Amino acid sequence: MERQENMRSHNLLKEESAKSKISVSIIILFHIVGLIGLSILATRLLFLYIVPFHLLLMLAVVVLNHNHFDGRFLFFVLVVFVLGFTAEWIGVHKHWLFGDYHYGKTLGLQLLGVPLIIGFNWFLLTYSTGVLMDRSRLKSMFFRIITGALLLVLLDVLIELMAIHLDYWRWANDVIPVKNYICWFFASAFMLLVFELFRFKKQSIVAPVLLLTEFIFFGLLYLLAMCHLS
Repeated sequence: MERQENMRSHNLLKEESAKSKISVSIIILFHIVGLIGLSILATRLLFLYIVPFHLLLMLAVVVLNHNHFDGRFLFFVLVVFVLGFTAEWIGVHKHWLFGDYHYGKTLGLQLLGVPLIIGFNWFLLTYSTGVLMDRSRLKSMFFRIITGALLLVLLDVLIELMAIHLDYWRWANDVIPVKNYICWFFASAFMLLVFELFRFKKQSIVAPVLLLTEFIFFGLLYLLAMCHLS
């Protein structure tokens, strides 16, 4: 009996490993294709159109790789979605958070001036960073949250370099306020606190790979844009 259980556990680990490898390959492949498509003038409009579908694919990949998928995890997704969407609504309509900005058409279907996909994007960023910090050697929850929030601010800096050009969103007078980065830090820290409170068991590398890929993607996209302008 014990031998059968060990064999079953071994087979499950092999299946999880294979699923993770396939998922990581999908993440990297689709970002490479997206990088090429957005860098070529003839295909840029098409690839801008499919940005929301790309994010939905990344959402599916990350969710399907969560260990112990249950109602508790779905509740976490819902909580972060609502918090993220609400923060963006306040930012767009009240300008209390982030600054004076409005969304473009690239991120797709909007509700009250905020793309619906943006709530899921908050989940992807929070979850990916949370899993990365959970897999790190940082023992203190406080330092995991602070480090994770700083990482997300750094990612936002890279995204902002291309956001206007990709029609993600546009700032008043095309000036990115310092307030944006300050609010990003505190909003990210709060989201990561929520992640910590759910106390998910150690997850696969899929979500952290997505986060790393986003850093590389936006960094390279900016460099390619600068090369075209020079």
